[in-house]
Parts: sequence; C-alpha cells; structure tokens
Amino acid sequence: MAIDCLVLGAGQEVGKSCVVVSINGKRIMFDCGMHMGYTDHNRYPDFSLISKSGDFNNALSCIIITHFHLDHIGALPYFTEVCGYNGPIYMTYPTKALAPLMLEDYRKVMVGRGEEQQFTHENIIDCMKKVTAVDLKQNVQVDTDLQIRAYYAGHVLGAAMFYACVGDSAMVYTGDYNMTPDRHLGAAQIDRLQLDLLITESTYATTIRDSKYAREREFLKAVHKCVANGGKVLIPTFALGRAQELCILLDDYWERMNLKVPIYFSAGLTIQANLYYKVLINWTSQKVKDTYATRNAFDFKNVHQFDRTLLDAPGPCVLFATPGMISGGFSLEVFKHWAPSESNLITLPGYCVAGTVGHKLMSGKPTTVDLDKDTRIDVRCQIHQLSFSPHTDAKGIMDLVKFLSPKHVILVHGEKPKMDLLKSRIKSELGIECYDPANTETVSFPSTHFIKSDASNAFIRSSLTPNFKFPKDEITDTPSLHVRDERVSEGILTMGKGQKVKVIHQDELVTMVGGGKTEVEFGYCFGLNLCRLKNISKEVRVSNGDDSLLCVLNTKLSDEFGELGLRDCEGSLEVNSFRVRVCKNDDCPHRVDSDELSERLERVFFCCNWSILDKSIAWRVISVMKNMDL
Repeated sequence: MAIDCLVLGAGQEVGKSCVVVSINGKRIMFDCGMHMGYTDHNRYPDFSLISKSGDFNNALSCIIITHFHLDHIGALPYFTEVCGYNGPIYMTYPTKALAPLMLEDYRKVMVGRGEEQQFTHENIIDCMKKVTAVDLKQNVQVDTDLQIRAYYAGHVLGAAMFYACVGDSAMVYTGDYNMTPDRHLGAAQIDRLQLDLLITESTYATTIRDSKYAREREFLKAVHKCVANGGKVLIPTFALGRAQELCILLDDYWERMNLKVPIYFSAGLTIQANLYYKVLINWTSQKVKDTYATRNAFDFKNVHQFDRTLLDAPGPCVLFATPGMISGGFSLEVFKHWAPSESNLITLPGYCVAGTVGHKLMSGKPTTVDLDKDTRIDVRCQIHQLSFSPHTDAKGIMDLVKFLSPKHVILVHGEKPKMDLLKSRIKSELGIECYDPANTETVSFPSTHFIKSDASNAFIRSSLTPNFKFPKDEITDTPSLHVRDERVSEGILTMGKGQKVKVIHQDELVTMVGGGKTEVEFGYCFGLNLCRLKNISKEVRVSNGDDSLLCVLNTKLSDEFGELGLRDCEGSLEVNSFRVRVCKNDDCPHRVDSDELSERLERVFFCCNWSILDKSIAWRVISVMKNMDL
C-alpha cells in the first residue's frame, strides 16, 4: 500500500491551499482555498486533476477544512455548489460559524470590483449546510476505515491540525499554526503520534522571530508617533484574527497612555466577528479565559465603527480596514486616499502574497503603485512592516517535526527558496525524508501495514530474561539509582501454508525444519612484536615458551578486562566462548598478511576463536592486543 499526495494549491507558494491525499484506498482533500493574488482561472485549484469526469463524490472520501481564512476555504462554495461535490465536509465549530462571514465579505468585494461572481449568497448558505462540525480531540469515524481527529493549532479562532488514520497508516495535516501563544490565542497542541506523513506549512521557513514584546513596542511606537503628529494610520487586516490581537494591544495602550485619538473598525463585519469571539471564549488563550469573569478582553473601550464620511476628515485616527494585504475592498479605497500624504502611516502586520498591493509595498519603498493600467497612486506615506503574523517561525516548524518524528515530511504554503533551506535542515538535522512539491505534482511513498502474529512460549520466555545495567557514578564509582534496560527481543518470523504468522525462538527453528544445530566459529590470527612484549611486565621473564608469552598477555588483559572474568586455561586465555593461544602453524587459515616492516621483526602469532555471541568481546580484546604493538 502507498500514500499519494497530490498538491493542488500552496505548492511552493502561499495561497489556495488544497492537498489531496490518497491513503490506503481513501482520498481526503485538505483545505479548499483560493489565491488572493489572482482574478483569473489561477484563483482556484485545478479540480479536474481529482476526477476527469467531474464525479467528485466518488473520487473523494471527505473534505477537511483547517480554518476560515480564504486561502484555505475560499473555493469551497464553488467546489460544492458549482462543481457539484456533495460528500462529507469537516471543520471545527468556530470555523463553521465564522467561515460564512469571510466568504460573504469576499463575495461582496468581488461584486464591488465588477468581477464575475463565482458563487452567490445562497451558494454559501447551501455549502455550509453540508458541513459537519467537530470538537477538539473528538474521534470522528468518517467510514468503517477512515478516522479523523482535530487538534488545537492557535493561528486564528477555531484553527485545527487534523490527524487522519486508515488502518495502520496515519498522517497529520497542520494547516496554518502557531507554536507560541499571543494575546488572544494559545499555542498549538498535539499528541505524540506515530505518523507515516506530516504535511506542514512553511510560510516562515527561514525566519526566527525576535521577542514578541519588542515587536509590540515597535508597533505602538510607530502608531503613537504618527497620530501625535496629526497623521492617520491605516492597518489593513482581515476581520478575524490579527484585528482582535492588535485591538487588544492598542486598546490597552490607549488606556495606559490616556490617548483620545479615535480607533475605528472599517465595517460591521469585525463588530460581528467580535461577538463570536465573546461566545467562543473557550477557544482563546488561557489569559483571556482567566480574566473573562471580570472583563471580556473583546469589549474594546476605545474602538468604534467607522463612517465613510470620516474618510477625508481632518485630524488623526487609527483605522482597521478589510481585507488584509490591500487586495481590494475598503482597505484599497482608504489606501488611495491616504497614501499621497507624508504624515500618514500604513502598517502591514502580516504576510502579503505576491500580486497584492501590500506585497508591492513590502518589496521596497515604491513612490508609485499601479493598481491597473489606468490607475496609478502616489505613495508618499510612511510604510511600516512588522510581523504580527499568526504563523509559526522556522524554530516552531522544526520543533513540531522533531516532536512528531514522522517517516516523511511534505512542506507546503511557502516560498520555494526558503522551503529548500528548511527541507535541507529537516533532512540533515532530523534525518527525516522531506519534500516540497510544486502545484499539480504528486509525491508517493509506502504506507505502514502491521500484521498480527502469534508468539511461541520459548520466544516469550527469552524476551522476559532481564538484562539490566546499573551505570556507575564516575566520581564515587558506585552504582547510581538510574536503571537502564537494553533488552532486544530477537526471534524468527515464520509462516506455514494455511497457518498463522508466528514468531519463534531461534533454537526452535532447528526442530521445525528437521535439521541439526550448527555453530559457526570465527577465527583471527595475527602477530605481535616479541621485543615489545618484554616491556609489558618487568616481573615475568619472557622466553620463547608459550606459557610465558600467555602470562605476559594475561597481565595486560587482566588490567583491561578483569570484569569479564578472563580465565588462564591450559595453553590459552578464555572469556566466554572467546579464547586466544600462541599459534605456531605457519599455514594457519586465520592468519592475516603481515606488512614488509613486520616481516623483518621477530614476531609471535596469536590465534583467536569465538562464536557470534561474543563478537563484541573478541574485537575489544584483539584491539587491546594490537595496541600493545604501537
């Protein structure tokens, strides 16, 4: 069995996340997003690669949506109501509640720009009726073989990583996540799982963020300086997520500094979104939940709804305008009015995809921005870029991959050069195979398949034999309290015709196949310099007699291997099955060739023999003997 991963979106780019995974006969679509930087056919994933005939109901087992951002859910109404998918769809309760707000807001932006309407208001309602909401860590049985489970991802309200299991094969798709908590959301949390595959976002594949408090101070300083000089501050952001994070920050700062400059939301959408945040308080950070009894963090004292008549009104203000990235809508309208003034400030608090005005502003300090072939905007205002992104950074990605330790990792939702660097780190530092496929590419690798097996009584008894080790304290030379069990159970897997698979002890194999027991003995014969042997012990007189040579050897080896119980037997030294004796057979089959220098020296040859069980002891002793010649 194999796992096939078809990337339809977010392959070596940020936008229109959509990955179709085939795992042990089941086919799951993770996310169904749109690209904010396109207005043509590139806006949506190429759904024809799922089914040429358009029979998506039989082609997919289910759809899983990780969160409500448009680059993860923006194409869902189109796929269900226009393309005709009617199968199971899963998302968390907050995502199901907030997704219609985002989709309807985007639909209005499309209409306002004069674009062809991809789906209607009724399509959004009908689409959400097909959704099954799930709770965190709830085991959901999609069918008899496929089970899914959601884990807290931080990022935005309701965002979840999803675990999917089919038989013995398992995987996790992270969606977008944040490994550090912020003011209104907690950090991502997931169990330690045995995984064949981890598909993770890599938006900030090479970025290590500085202190959150330093970023907050820098942001507040820039905003305060602008309004103190009579300027206006535009903060283009999506209605859900960063808007609430920054409102909590600004509202608290305004209270502490006793500022009277108005802070505005651009539309009723964010006001409505704040109501959901109040209702879904259990999905927020621990700090917000702890203070909820005395004060709701989303009751902003200094934030008001914006009236369009104030757009060109004199005086300073701070305005949160949707959508983020200045990709259209009211934030673009405000940008046109405020960008030509040097006293104004535009602060970009998160990632901006290529093709948007926000991305153009972040790519340098442009003096003009072309919105289309007929519209050019003079940009004289201040541009302030600051990472309040809810995405995890490179350290967070590496921490998650190391924690889960999957067999394979696929990177999506990132930029190609940075993904390549992260891929190399995962391979070199963690030893895990990693891939970063482009859109429309498929990655395949084998899946896990466990089989049930019986075990013989002899094998079970051998597995129970203790083999404890008590490490000694290097200072006191006494055993420490730490006990290490290094047992390894070794057996032979057998399968007879018409019989169950069974693990047996190696001694049972001889009886089973009706043969005799054969022991393999290893041998090694090598020479040592006779002159140097004389320097080992001053008390023993060295002659050409075998017993005297073994006595010298015993003196040295006893110092090194006294704990092994080295025995001086007649004509040889022995420990377990290992034995060493003086060899006078010039045709010894175990003798190794001597070099030209050794041929000119007077040498004594020692022949060693041992069984496979004492392989490590044998080579330890031989190594010490050879060092006597150095």
